[in-house]
Amino acid sequence: MTDFEVHAPSGTERPIQPLPQLEQVELKGMLDWLSTYGADPQGGVTRLLYDQAWCEAQHALAAKMQEKGLAPEFDQSGNLYGTLQGTGSGTEMEEAPIVTGSHIDTVVHGGKYDGAYGVVAGVLALEYLQKHFGAPKRTLQVVSLCEEEGSRFPFAYWGSRSITGVSGLEDVQHLKDQGGITFAQAIRDAGFGPDSSYRSASHTYVAFIELHIEQGQVLERLGHSIGIVSDIVGQKRFSITVSGEANHAGTTPMSWRKDALAGAAEMITAVRRIALEAGEPLVATVGRITADPGVGNVVASRAVFSLDIRHIRQESIDRCWHNMLQEFSRIAAEQQLGLNWEEHLSVTPTPMNEQMTSDIRDICEVEQLSYMHMPSGAGHDSQIFQPACPTAMIFVPSQDGISHNPLEYTAEEDLMKGCRVLVQLLYKYGYGS
Repeated sequence: MTDFEVHAPSGTERPIQPLPQLEQVELKGMLDWLSTYGADPQGGVTRLLYDQAWCEAQHALAAKMQEKGLAPEFDQSGNLYGTLQGTGSGTEMEEAPIVTGSHIDTVVHGGKYDGAYGVVAGVLALEYLQKHFGAPKRTLQVVSLCEEEGSRFPFAYWGSRSITGVSGLEDVQHLKDQGGITFAQAIRDAGFGPDSSYRSASHTYVAFIELHIEQGQVLERLGHSIGIVSDIVGQKRFSITVSGEANHAGTTPMSWRKDALAGAAEMITAVRRIALEAGEPLVATVGRITADPGVGNVVASRAVFSLDIRHIRQESIDRCWHNMLQEFSRIAAEQQLGLNWEEHLSVTPTPMNEQMTSDIRDICEVEQLSYMHMPSGAGHDSQIFQPACPTAMIFVPSQDGISHNPLEYTAEEDLMKGCRVLVQLLYKYGYGS
């Protein structure tokens, strides 16, 4: 489905409605409650896919969904759905749900807002709509995705990949966590997988809406309440290996050295220069470097560093990588060093649905909420859903841009503004045209 069009059975347009008593929605209280599952003694939250804290949180959410008047259901991957059934009928596509939500897994010692905010806001938004407007014409659903972070197994977006059919258990069952437990064993021990009683994860949706904290400083620094995501950046990730010759630090003249670490340092400096020359929104990062033999009085024989390049346009990513590789090769040749690289990740940029972003803009203007269109520099489940169904992302500010950290924080006022936009969008698609 390439064009997103939602028509109420009556064919009439329903304007944005006042939202009575939305301020009474216990958004922060429910976020605090969810954060108790996997709470770390030293602060923060650790919920890794299929571990005990994750299982307890998903099942507690299922009970909470039922309490809020939604019909809870798991799939074989462990994704959890809360459904508010629509009254309309028609084609299979018309009866497919409009879905909102995010993920509940975290990084180790993460915060309580990343992912969880979109799930909690979705549950409370559907409860609110049912209480004040009754059953929708089109089925609405909230999903608590089983996994996004890739913190336990080296595979991200398992929840959304399994729903959209991008990946199946056969793609991941052999993976192992740090304790040597396979993915196949972990999913089975958690009560999910193909041998469970739950339905297949693969499903069809009319649209997907993800409400999320920004995880950056842009909204806060520019003074905007809402970020309307225009694109999710593409990424390339590499390991760069520079090979030289180990030798004595005191007896080897500088001009005779084949110093892998010195060469790597010059390459890393080139990464920053080339990225700055390319201009925003391109970013390039070297976050890790190792050297062998790693002894203070020995010239390094080998250095390995990571490289992460991101942009909203694939041609910009490719051009930047080409320029960096040319510079790396020049440096290696001049210093008589070996150069190898390995690409670990290549994700294409994903634009969000234009009609949906336009609808979010209209809601912000009517609600008099300051907003801006912006790319997402981080990856999200929305980039997996967008090729399968029209998708939109809504950001709210993150204090000091801190995320994946116990200090992660978004003010309750900002959380509620994002929830207000979500409610209006779900009302438009579920109750109106």
